[in-house]
Amino acid sequence: MNCPAPSLADPDILAPPTGTLDRPARMLTAQLVAEQAARQPGALALAAGATRLTYAELETRAAQLANYLRARGVGSESLVGLCLERSPEFVVAALAIMKCGAAYLPMDPANPAERLRFILQDAGVRHLLTVGKFSGQFSGPEVIVLDAEKDNISLQPTKSPALDGANDPLAYVIYTSGSTGQPKGVEITQRNLSNLVAWHVRAFALDSSSRATLQAGVGFDAAVWEIWPALTAGAALIIPDDTFRLEAKALRDWLVAERITISFVSTALAEQLIALPWPAETSLRFLLTGADTLQRFPATGLPFAFVNNYGPTECTVVTTSAVISPQRKGNGLPSIGAPIDHVQVHILDDELRPIADGVIGEICVGGAGVARGYRNRPELTAASFITDPSNADAGRLYRTGDSGRRLSNGEIEFLGRRDDQIKIRGYRIELSEINAVLNEHPSVRASVVIAREDAPGEKRLVAYVVAPSGPTRDEQTLRDALRQRLPDYMEPSAFVWLDALPLTPNGKIDRNALPVPSLNGAAEFIAPRTPVEETLASIITEVLKLPRVSVHDDFFQLGAHSLLGAQIIARVRSVFGAELKLLDVFDAPTVAELSVRIEDALTRQLNAMSDAEVAAALADSHRS
Repeated sequence: MNCPAPSLADPDILAPPTGTLDRPARMLTAQLVAEQAARQPGALALAAGATRLTYAELETRAAQLANYLRARGVGSESLVGLCLERSPEFVVAALAIMKCGAAYLPMDPANPAERLRFILQDAGVRHLLTVGKFSGQFSGPEVIVLDAEKDNISLQPTKSPALDGANDPLAYVIYTSGSTGQPKGVEITQRNLSNLVAWHVRAFALDSSSRATLQAGVGFDAAVWEIWPALTAGAALIIPDDTFRLEAKALRDWLVAERITISFVSTALAEQLIALPWPAETSLRFLLTGADTLQRFPATGLPFAFVNNYGPTECTVVTTSAVISPQRKGNGLPSIGAPIDHVQVHILDDELRPIADGVIGEICVGGAGVARGYRNRPELTAASFITDPSNADAGRLYRTGDSGRRLSNGEIEFLGRRDDQIKIRGYRIELSEINAVLNEHPSVRASVVIAREDAPGEKRLVAYVVAPSGPTRDEQTLRDALRQRLPDYMEPSAFVWLDALPLTPNGKIDRNALPVPSLNGAAEFIAPRTPVEETLASIITEVLKLPRVSVHDDFFQLGAHSLLGAQIIARVRSVFGAELKLLDVFDAPTVAELSVRIEDALTRQLNAMSDAEVAAALADSHRS
């Protein structure tokens, strides 16, 4: 059944509760999921492609893995590394870890091995869950290979271990980009998580009829927000495939076909989705976004409510939230909304004193969402998590480093970072972390990395590098060095070589004097040489909005990123009928290289077809 979309003008949407929420403080997340499994054992809990798990199956698998982990020494306040792809297996494992009273540390296996090893060591992880294809890169903790231990795990009892949440145990730890040149881990407790879950379930009316999505990467805290409210409410959690989850039109069609009622997508993708036409008969009631500054208002007539959200990882994913109306109010950008349940937002001056509405200050957050602190970083915790200067009995505040002001209606206007930390495509990035890696390289004497937005809405990282007098200016060597240490979203899209960094009169780097990078690509332009290259070059120029592209130009040096890479894959599938993966674009990021992979994919697909299928395909080709 299609649910009517909530009215964008409905004042009750996202309104604070009238009473207190004491139930989450008494029940842990894992217990709430178990309660749903007892209430509706046959209902769908997880789905990804052909894989489907009912609540009974989810509970049984998680309980058996929890008992297995308990036997291996995992207990209260343990931190267990979890290196799995976005999948039902990831959700089962995370639930099992919490059933032990332990916390999980999500680690995206797509990140560089060196970064993952640093995180494990920095966090003091004793146990790591993964699968065989990722296990060889780890040493130090006890590595539990889930596919190898499958039979042993299946012999464990199906009753969950007893849990005690009296001391507010850790729920998860997520590593974010760090200003010291290394990532830092944020410790979130069960009480933090319970407040987020309770607000989300209430605000968006989640229940057993809801169908939610798991879109975010496992190392992104938005995944926490997607998983646990859905499962504690008895909803179905549906996981879209990587082949289309970052391509707006394909994702829209999938959301409609799967009868999804609520979904989160990153800001850049959301801005594309709200610009598309939507069928009036859709089950989608809420499209949630956040992580980047929202630049666009939704089109009139969308059949769902569009909700903008704001919140640092240190404040349990969401701090403020607002339904965005199609009508622009004033000249500003869409609001980030008002605080969620049991969370307070203060706008403070440089002396940490409250300031009047409409005055710009630092956004500081208090209340139930404020994290325990940074993992094994007491000095950093003390600097960022402070006693409320206006009320010492009110608890701690987290200094976000973000600028904002309170509007007359009580909502918050976000005005950017106070330092050089930025967000691109939903990922929080400390530019100094990229600089630290660059400056360690022997071919770099000095560098500065900034985020440029030379075209509206197209924010990208640019590295300005000064080389010593001796070594050659070798951009590819620097890119290779960064890829060994940093995830792909932290790789600059362009490198600009300078004889010296421009300085202001007081000796600071003059960022305003840094030149706009050229997007001309390779020094020598080479036109497409085959029909496949010609068609692919046309796709690349359209997606990247370029006048032309040489066959040896690197897409990512021309401004591509994961989201645009997904669009390239979708266009290749539509035009050529070739099934490629996003990894193919990263591994073969030129027209010349990707054309070879397209031809190889078509050959494999042709060889796998029967004679009748080949004849039908040829007939379709002739007709078209």
